[in-house]
Amino acid sequence: MTQNVSTPRRIAHLDMDMFFAGVELLQYPQLRGLPVVIGGRSGAPEVLPDGSLKFARLSNYVGRGVVTTSTYEARALGVFSAMGLMKSAKLAPDAILLPSHFDAYKHYSRLFKEAVAAIAPHIEDRGIDEIYIDLTDMPEADLMLAQRIKAAVQSATGLSCSICIAPNKLLAKIGSDLDKPDGLTLLDENSIAIRIWPLAVRKINGIGPKATQKLTSLDIKTIGELAATDIRLLQAHFSPSYAQWLLDAAHGRDERPVVTSSEPKSLSRETTFERDLHARHDKEQLGAIFTMLCERVADDLKRKGYVGRTIGIKLRYDDYSIVTRDC
Repeated sequence: MTQNVSTPRRIAHLDMDMFFAGVELLQYPQLRGLPVVIGGRSGAPEVLPDGSLKFARLSNYVGRGVVTTSTYEARALGVFSAMGLMKSAKLAPDAILLPSHFDAYKHYSRLFKEAVAAIAPHIEDRGIDEIYIDLTDMPEADLMLAQRIKAAVQSATGLSCSICIAPNKLLAKIGSDLDKPDGLTLLDENSIAIRIWPLAVRKINGIGPKATQKLTSLDIKTIGELAATDIRLLQAHFSPSYAQWLLDAAHGRDERPVVTSSEPKSLSRETTFERDLHARHDKEQLGAIFTMLCERVADDLKRKGYVGRTIGIKLRYDDYSIVTRDC
């Protein structure tokens, strides 16, 4: 009689550190350590007669642009992606403003993915700045392999990344954010209670604002509290399938494979606002954010070589009702 023993899965999630901002700082290293905001199409530095550069300040910005990304120093001041630049100027008026350069971001995205693929080719592309990697069949120890991948990314791009190796995609995704920036995190089944359960439930990819609010109303704030919840309580407030998924996720269970190739049926971008925006009163800010999302979808289509037949928009209101319109 023979017995098949499956090899334990080793899945990595690699996330580039403040990717867009990092690419800009390669060109302007003198800005490292300063609050820098990337967004809009204006704001390129002015070359002075002595050859030095004069950078635009966020306080001088006028327009409807939104923040593409920001450095950690700017985030500490409350400036995050998808925020209106005019609003950001009130929080960090002295921050440096640089325009977005999506062609450069796509170039460095290709470089880091090629560097990883040369070491571990089983990659699931999750966007311009993150990937999953199936390392199950790699012979090296996790620590050495993670260090080698990080070094390859640094050598190819000059940028840092954070990586987590875990038994599945769910844990790897959470783990890559634990020790940012330039993080290297290793998780196993024994790590869940120590490193995962103290985190807020929203740290689980798939638990959005609505579910977070509902769980909070049930006095479930951490992943550990969710893991200890009776399934019957969850089923009373969520669909049976989502209730089971919540419990599985809280215990670190996830059987999804790393998908190295797929044919997408749609491409989309979405964002969640820091506050509820009014359709009329905040029309200008909504218009700018909508334009940014359209530009990103267009960039995704171009990068992947696709065209579309239908375009749609999805809106979620403050009561969490959702409407969609397609053309």
